[in-house]
Amino acid sequence: MAKYGKWLGGGLGFVLGGPIGAILGFAVGSFFDSSSVSVTKYQTARGNFAASLIVLVAAVMKADKKVTKAELEYVRQFFIQTFGYEKAADAVLMLRDILKKDIPVEDVCAQIQRNMKYAERLQLLHFLFGIANADNQIAKNELFIIRKISTLLRIDEKDFESIKSMFVKDSESAYKILEVDPIASVSEIKKAYRKMAVKYHPDKVSHLGEDFQNFAKEKFQKVNEAYETLKKEKQFT
Repeated sequence: MAKYGKWLGGGLGFVLGGPIGAILGFAVGSFFDSSSVSVTKYQTARGNFAASLIVLVAAVMKADKKVTKAELEYVRQFFIQTFGYEKAADAVLMLRDILKKDIPVEDVCAQIQRNMKYAERLQLLHFLFGIANADNQIAKNELFIIRKISTLLRIDEKDFESIKSMFVKDSESAYKILEVDPIASVSEIKKAYRKMAVKYHPDKVSHLGEDFQNFAKEKFQKVNEAYETLKKEKQFT
């Protein structure tokens, strides 16, 4: 456990069992046999989220049946930017180990869906898009596996399109982020903005710790930017 302690945040809860536990057991070696888990609720929530994220990132990276040094470097830089050098080093070491295993995506997602709140699952999806877009493009196979993960996590299709549109831009991205039609009225846009601002507020994942909450602010900012775009387009205040 000490090997990956900084990344996992001191503890794990539901992920100790099931398919995620089996994958982590391969990565952390003797931890499950030699250590007992006695952690705070904060540590457990953070550990659950971090472990789930790493396993799903591995699934996305393996989607095209190959993992390149360039992809690992993209992920490393992403983690450095998000969490800092020390935690990024832990994350990449764990990821390298997990990439050696087959990832039972259906079983992993079922375990996450049963035990993780919806706001946390949305944040996982946002992370996966961020990783896939680390080289400024999302390959078809990456988009396919992310959509599959989203479906398995029981994320609403509109929420999937909302988060996807934060990374894959088109003329209607601002509308998709706010989950409104291009013909929506000003009042409908305002109502949608208030709803999305609550749904994506960083406080929804505050229990995961400052680093994950900081990344959640990016998603929240995209909602604000989409709203500002529509205010200019529709010319309202």
